[in-house]
Amino acid sequence: MVGGVTVLSVEVTPEPSRPVLAAVPEPQSEPKHARRLVVLGDSTAVGLGDPLPRRGGWRGVGPLVAAALGVGPEGYLNPSFTGARMRCVLTEQVPAALAHRPDVALLVAGMNDTLRPDFDAARIAGHLTEVIHRLREAGTTVVPVRFHDHSKVFRLPPSLKRALSARVAELNAAIDEVVAREGVPCLDLDRLPGAYELESWSVDRLHPSELGHRMLAEGFTGLLAGAGFAVPEPVSLTCSGGVEPSAAGHVGWLVLKGIPWLWRRGREFLPYAAVIMWNSFRAR
Repeated sequence: MVGGVTVLSVEVTPEPSRPVLAAVPEPQSEPKHARRLVVLGDSTAVGLGDPLPRRGGWRGVGPLVAAALGVGPEGYLNPSFTGARMRCVLTEQVPAALAHRPDVALLVAGMNDTLRPDFDAARIAGHLTEVIHRLREAGTTVVPVRFHDHSKVFRLPPSLKRALSARVAELNAAIDEVVAREGVPCLDLDRLPGAYELESWSVDRLHPSELGHRMLAEGFTGLLAGAGFAVPEPVSLTCSGGVEPSAAGHVGWLVLKGIPWLWRRGREFLPYAAVIMWNSFRAR
């Protein structure tokens, strides 16, 4: 067995006038260079959790991946927005992405779907499949994510924790099915080193910190390298350029953003959690 190929050895005396030829290895293909990158999805795709100095907005995973791939400002597009669901990506973001003609599309969407009363894993899978098909027809390599168990990061009452974990598992099963069928690379956040460390998360525990966004970018570029893309400037996990929120910023976010968000999403999610609690009670 040589190089995974079975070779039959036969003793033959070569003719003196006939040269013996050695096997020539096939040349390795040159890596592809991404010139255009698009980032699709929700608030994590927007870059929330990684603020720039002097109220300069958000940076996040997109610019980090663009820098690693050597994609210039004219080649970078991010039409993502906070609160986006998978349907929003398909209907509102993909048209802009297609007009951009990207070589690579990163997709972070689905978590918002888990918190809504009309959650439907099969429908999400259908939307994800259509997103992949439309972009792939344009020659784009699409890299979605499958999610970690966010209940391990965002502290919740036990009943809500079980409900959210069940939803995320259902979402991941749908994503896994699509990824396997379509044969696309997929970043598994549950297996990302450090995914459950607190320093990987911003004050709200909903969005990655600068370190968390760098970890996402490193994971994405690793998959893209495996898909044949050049990564001339690998992502560093050393934080620089972002802003560490102050204690006042923590309190301000909690009062102005965190509590209202929990109130809105809690009212939508509680009926589902109540079913989980009732089923647990009956099982006991």
